Amino acid sequence: MNESLKKWKKLKMIYKDYAIFTPGPVKMSEEILQVGAQQTPYFRNSKFSDVTFACENGLLEMVNAPEGSKVIFLTASGTAGMEAAVMNFLSENDNALVVNGGGFGQRFVDICITHKIPHTDFKVKNTNLSDIESLAPGETYSALVVNAHETSVGQLYNLDAMGEYAVKNDLLYIVDAISMLVTDPLDMQQSNIDVVIASSQKGLALPPGLTMVILAPKALKKLQVVNSLYFNFKDYLSNGERGQQPYTPAVTIMLQLEARLNQIKKRGGVIQSIANAKEVAEYFRESIKALPLKEYSDYMPNAMTALTPTDGNSAIDIVNDLEENYKVMVCPNGGAERDSVFRVSHMGEMTKEYTDILIDALYDYYGVARS
Repeated sequence: MNESLKKWKKLKMIYKDYAIFTPGPVKMSEEILQVGAQQTPYFRNSKFSDVTFACENGLLEMVNAPEGSKVIFLTASGTAGMEAAVMNFLSENDNALVVNGGGFGQRFVDICITHKIPHTDFKVKNTNLSDIESLAPGETYSALVVNAHETSVGQLYNLDAMGEYAVKNDLLYIVDAISMLVTDPLDMQQSNIDVVIASSQKGLALPPGLTMVILAPKALKKLQVVNSLYFNFKDYLSNGERGQQPYTPAVTIMLQLEARLNQIKKRGGVIQSIANAKEVAEYFRESIKALPLKEYSDYMPNAMTALTPTDGNSAIDIVNDLEENYKVMVCPNGGAERDSVFRVSHMGEMTKEYTDILIDALYDYYGVARS
């Protein structure tokens, strides 16, 4: 057996029996895993074009996109979708209000700095921005840019309130919905959202590598000439008319996306998926109340629970102990929150029974009998 195969088998065995509660990648269903295990087919033909059209229509329906909306499919991570949205819609003539409530808000700020986009770094904490009208700086802006769910701290913002603010001030409303799609409500028409950024490895419960940018008609009209080959949305829209992408797409993940959208529909639609995530999230939070753990945010999504230890234990030690001694994987925070916050996902193929694996591990870790 060659060395590379040995390494692959070792890696596979390391994680084979682990329970995964990380906010991306998330637990996938057997049905979707089986699609991914098939030979990747050729894609420059009408059959794959049909897959692309089916994925586009399914996503537009899921988010209640306005009539005439389009979807860009990028073979890239969610951050690429964030950067591409900034590149294609904002220029040195704009002034963007960028909501910064944590690591991913800061990423939008960094993208604006990189591309020399005039912006305000709108730092927020302990608010869901339902009162954005009074909190926002009194400048004139052309765009509002926000991570709907600031995943680094488990903070969900009020999309409707921000949408009203955007409409009132005639702003292009760009929303990163990467870590709340399928688990928390998202309605482009109700919230007046112009651009939605989504990614495969979170609520959609697919492998990482596919990012989707959903463009409402208002956004389509504002598309600008961009100094980029790979991230030129106009090129993607032109190719999208025939169900293709200008460059090699994530073919297998697209096939899995088609299957996943059908799966969601068969299970009762996105409303039912959101209800399931909410039920699991509430079950988990209620079940750990006897433990010295506190919810980090007052505005937690269904997608995830961010926790901080209240007994002096280090969050990163808890994360490492769960992985090493219980084969349970949760997500640590970095930087200043390394010792104070860890995160638990409720996205993907989650049930109360599966969540019990983590709950039982936490009770055993603390030496407390679960009632």
